[in-house]
Amino acid sequence: MMLFKDRPYIIELLTPRQSDDDFEKKLELFAHRYRKILASDAIVSICDNPLGNIHFTAMEVVGFLGLPLDPECTLLHLNSFHRKVDFDLFLRYAREKGLKHLLVVSGDGGPRLARLEPSELGLDAPTATSVELLRYIEREHGGFFTCGVAFNQYEPLKEEREKLHRKLDAGARFIVTQPVIAADSHVEGLRIEGVPVFVGAWMSKHIDPLCECIGVKKPASADYDPDFNLARIHSRFPSWGIYLAQIGFKRPWENLLTRMPGAAGVGAAAGSPGAAGASTGEAAS
Repeated sequence: MMLFKDRPYIIELLTPRQSDDDFEKKLELFAHRYRKILASDAIVSICDNPLGNIHFTAMEVVGFLGLPLDPECTLLHLNSFHRKVDFDLFLRYAREKGLKHLLVVSGDGGPRLARLEPSELGLDAPTATSVELLRYIEREHGGFFTCGVAFNQYEPLKEEREKLHRKLDAGARFIVTQPVIAADSHVEGLRIEGVPVFVGAWMSKHIDPLCECIGVKKPASADYDPDFNLARIHSRFPSWGIYLAQIGFKRPWENLLTRMPGAAGVGAAAGSPGAAGASTGEAAS
């Protein structure tokens, strides 16, 4: 299964928030970052209202700015905190533009965000989790989309693996993990799943937000070195791709993004000699 033109890096990008003061400046910044990601032969990964903050959608911003869309180099996040009409509009627009790669997560709620009900999706379930979203997307769009799902290695392993298998049964075709900040046998164990896996790298020195989000203690060293951590991930997962969150856009990336397209074998299955890897900061359920 070929994913993302076999490119080894996915880089996370946020659209402007609807509450941002200097909206035009934020749009210019988004455009600059978007172009830099594509120029680096990486995949642009656009989040969906992360941490419950309301952002403009990827399609709104990209369309308004007239930016180029490469279906093979774009990963759109989609969660359950939408009105049904907006959820369907998102999928129809993405399909019309040929954007077929989705990262489907339950998402982060907020007081201003509606949440889909399973009955709206024609499904019998207590809540609309990523499993229900996957089933609906597969039913309504006939396999057009290639959907990925999150894996939270910081949750109890047995329950998280059970959730993962439900997602795979519902149609997920690749996996992303939460950012890896230490040796992690739970992530390495994903080799047996037989689908591409993307391992995450937290690229900001400010690690407190990540630790609070995933519920782990801050590393013993007061100085977290994201470059060293990335190098360790390169070494520990030499045949996997990487998802970069919170990367600095002002710095050059030449010494960070050292893998060539195809070198990580992103199209290969996770248990084979050339599987992929990544990560995300959004809710992993």
